[in-house]
Amino acid sequence: MLEPLGMGGVESAVYMQVISEPSSTAAEVAGGLGMAPGRVRGALACLLEAGLITLVSGRPVRYFPAPPDVAVDALVRRRQEELEQVRAQASALAHRMREAPRSRGSNLVELVEGEQAVVEHVLRLQLGARQEVLIVDCPPYLYRPAPGNPQEAQSMRRGVAYRAIYHAPILDEPGRMDDLLANIAAGEQARVLPAIRMKMVIADGRQALIPVSFDAVELSSLILVHASPLLTALVTSFEHLWNKAVPLSGAQDEGGPGKSDRDMLTMLAAGMKDRAIARALGITERSVTRRVAHLLNTLGAETRFQAALRAAKLGWL
Repeated sequence: MLEPLGMGGVESAVYMQVISEPSSTAAEVAGGLGMAPGRVRGALACLLEAGLITLVSGRPVRYFPAPPDVAVDALVRRRQEELEQVRAQASALAHRMREAPRSRGSNLVELVEGEQAVVEHVLRLQLGARQEVLIVDCPPYLYRPAPGNPQEAQSMRRGVAYRAIYHAPILDEPGRMDDLLANIAAGEQARVLPAIRMKMVIADGRQALIPVSFDAVELSSLILVHASPLLTALVTSFEHLWNKAVPLSGAQDEGGPGKSDRDMLTMLAAGMKDRAIARALGITERSVTRRVAHLLNTLGAETRFQAALRAAKLGWL
């Protein structure tokens, strides 16, 4: 009960025991809980300091609980005040970091070198976002997140929106389509394009990370872009790509095709080949070809990508 207020399980157990058996001695509390007297006395001292219990004069000393609603409420208010002070100090520190003098020209961009530094900057950018993270993802990747992408999940739980554009051919890689669908289920807005050459991560329209070279085979150097006309151009570029890309979603609107056809349309929009689709759906390539032909006919489309576009406009994706 008291752990969110900075106390441990022992203090919580002792507090509940004193509430259950008011006017108990330390020895009686220890006996009721089956704990060592030393541990109980330490917990009682902590509870006394917090104002959750009080002493009853006499020998031996006895302990009586303060009304829980009053005592705990006061403790919560005190903790809130402390947390507000921490928040104010963090805000002041962040301001000092932003105002720290940089070398000439670094007000616009900074060079980030080294694999570890690259990973740390990508993580810091996401974890520091307050509103929205924009991602353009194509190989070689800025970094490969851990399974389940915990940084993205953590940020989305804080209310940060994610929009990501994926290079369609990478979704043929084993497990990538599953990762994408898991991200969508967690709240990410995802879109795909048949081919992308650039890559970037933008946080709150405030900072961005881009590679030094879009043609590099491996990424060991990045450019950190601060608020500037260059950053505005990157955001504009992202929005242009976003408007061209095909949306992907796990939505199940009424009146549309069944789940298997929706899954197939999602994979078509992602640019996956028949063999990869067959493997993902557990059917033969011939069945995939037959069902794709049926979907093209239903949507009045001449190409697979056109079918995906029309399906998206109909709300099927």
